Amino acid sequence: MNEQIPTLTLENCSLVPLRVEDASALHRVYQGEDMLKYFPDRNPPPLERVERFIVSQQKHWEQRGYGNWGLLPAGENQIIGWAGLQYLPELAETEVGFLLDRSFWGRGIATQAARAALRFGFETCNLPRIIALVHPDNLASRRVIGKCGMAYEETIHLWGIDLMRHCLDRT
Repeated sequence: MNEQIPTLTLENCSLVPLRVEDASALHRVYQGEDMLKYFPDRNPPPLERVERFIVSQQKHWEQRGYGNWGLLPAGENQIIGWAGLQYLPELAETEVGFLLDRSFWGRGIATQAARAALRFGFETCNLPRIIALVHPDNLASRRVIGKCGMAYEETIHLWGIDLMRHCLDRT
């Protein structure tokens, strides 16, 4: 399956297919302090759930032709998070998302990855519209979304929390 997922090489990182072998590195990222502060479930997942997430992403790629990649910084050999596109059945829309280790924040990696995922979604997958959901207090993610040209649309209540929905149309 992974051979069907493209690797995208960016300025400061690469978007690479997630592999089950990446589970321990991704599990470590989730353990970071306040890493899930703005997520519906703030508890870091156990390793087994991270492994299931990776398998589910591989299936998502098979079914949709897009999904999340692992984030591999230039010069590193372990992923430091994920970024990509996820279909949300609750909204019948595709979301761009990202999560990366705190020690790599502020380097433009999240913005580069989100822009690449958006470009892939529009140009390769021909998606007409992509959304981003962000907790109102998550200013860093709101800045990334803004740098990607996504515009605020509305605040919705989903998964037990309020989230700002931003959108970008292919046109």
